[in-house]
Amino acid sequence: MKKATKFLAVLLALAMALGISASGAENDRVKRVSCSMYEDGATGRGFSWYTLENGNSDLQIVKTADFNGSFSGAKTYTGTVNRYRGQYCHQAAATDLAPGTAYTYRVGDAAKDLWSDACSFVTDDKDGSFSFITIADVQASSDENFAHAARTMRAAVDTLPDAEFIVNLGDYVNDNTNDEWDWYFNNFAFANDKITHVPVAGNHDGNITNKLNTFCFRNTFCLDRSDNESLEGVYYSFDYGNAHFAVLNTNDMYPMSQAQKNWLVNDMSNSTATWKILLMHRSLYSAGKNINKPDTIVMRDVLLPLIDQLDIDMVLSGHDHMYMRTAQVYGDKRVENVTYVTETFHGEETTFASDPEGTVYIIPSTAGTKRYVVNGNAIDPIHDVAEVEFSTRDRGGCFATVEIEDGRLLYKAYLVDDETFEITQVDVYGISKSCAGQTDGTNRDQSFFASVYSSAFNFIVAFVKMLVSYVKLLAQVTKG
Repeated sequence: MKKATKFLAVLLALAMALGISASGAENDRVKRVSCSMYEDGATGRGFSWYTLENGNSDLQIVKTADFNGSFSGAKTYTGTVNRYRGQYCHQAAATDLAPGTAYTYRVGDAAKDLWSDACSFVTDDKDGSFSFITIADVQASSDENFAHAARTMRAAVDTLPDAEFIVNLGDYVNDNTNDEWDWYFNNFAFANDKITHVPVAGNHDGNITNKLNTFCFRNTFCLDRSDNESLEGVYYSFDYGNAHFAVLNTNDMYPMSQAQKNWLVNDMSNSTATWKILLMHRSLYSAGKNINKPDTIVMRDVLLPLIDQLDIDMVLSGHDHMYMRTAQVYGDKRVENVTYVTETFHGEETTFASDPEGTVYIIPSTAGTKRYVVNGNAIDPIHDVAEVEFSTRDRGGCFATVEIEDGRLLYKAYLVDDETFEITQVDVYGISKSCAGQTDGTNRDQSFFASVYSSAFNFIVAFVKMLVSYVKLLAQVTKG
C-alpha cells in the first residue's frame, strides 16, 4: 500500500511539473475569444473561440444592467465546432440583440463548466452618433513584438474610450502560426474582450500563396460570410448608425473576382446610408513598397472606377506600412474645387470638406514594429494626390480614430512613441455632408459560376492593362 501511495505521489508530481492537473482541466482552456460584427451593428454579433479539446460550443449573453456576476439568467446559444490545425474552433452567432444595449457574455462548454472570462460589447443605438478605432498590420512574429503593438492599441483605447468598435485592417500575424495567433489574442485581450471587432483579411492571415495557409480567417472570426468567402478570406458588410461599411477580401485580387465586384456594387448601391466607408487590406493609394506590384496595379484598375461610381466617402486600408492620406480623389486625380468650412465640433474649431466630390484614401501606417520608408518611385499619380505621407520608421506605432455625428465625420491619426509611449496627433481631416446616400436598386449576379467567364475575361484585360502600366512606370522611373 505504501509503495502504491508513493507511486501515485510521484505521478502527481510529474503531472504538476508538466502543467497537467488530475482532473485534466488544465489540458483544456478557452482562448482566442473574439466578438465580431455580424449582419447588423444593432442586433447581431458573431463569436469565435478555440479549445485544445473537443466539446460543446456554448455562448451565454446577459444584459450588463442585469449582470450581478452570475450567468444564471443568461440566454444561451448553441454554436458549431470543427477541428482546425490541431485544435478546435468554436463559433456561435446572436442575431436577436436589442439596439443600444450593453451586454456581458462568456463562451465555452456548459457540460464541462469550462468558460472564458466575462467579456462585453455594446450594440448600435442607430442615432447617427458613434466612433471607432482603426489599426493595421500588427504583423508580429514574437510575443515581444505583439506586446509592443498592443501598447499602441492601449493608447488608442485611452484616446477614444467610448469607441464602439475596432477595425483591424489586416495582417494580424506574420507567418500565420498557432503561436502567433495565441500571442495576438493574449496581448490584445484587454481591448478585444470589451469592444466589438471588425476584422479585415490580410495576405498574412491565411493566403494560399503564403505557405498554403487556407481557411484561417473564417476559422478565427465568426462573420456573416454567406457565399462571400474563399480559401483566403471573407468579404461582408454591416450598417452602423447612419453609415454603411463594406469589408473587402483583397486576397481575392488576382484579379478581383467578378462575383466580389458584383457583390460590392449591389451592396453599396442598395444602401441609403449618409456615410459609405470601404475597408480593405491592400491599398489603392500608397507610397509604400507594394504600390508598384502587379497585384496592386490590377486592383487599382478594377476598383477605382467602382469606388467613383458608388460615391464612397472614405477608404481605409493597410498592407504598406507607412502613413498616407490623399486629398479628395476622383477619376484617379486630385479634386481641385473642394469647399472647406470651419465649425465647432466637440468643443474644437474644426475644418471640414463640405459635400466634396470623390473619396479620401487613408493608410494609418502600422501598429506594429515593421515599418516601411516612403517609395519615391511610386506610380503616378500617387505623390500628386497625397495630402500627407511619411514613414513611421523609428518613430512609433500608429492608430486612427473616426468620429461620426450625423452629417459630420472627423478622422484623426496618432503616433505612440516607441520609447516614451507618448501619444502625438499627426493628422486630422473632416468631411461634412448635407444629404443621405442614394440607392439605385442594382442587383448583379453574385454567384461564382455565373461570373466565371467574366472573371476569365477580366484577367486578360487586367493583364494587358498591367503591362501598359509597367511601360508607363519604366518611363517615369527613367525620367526621374
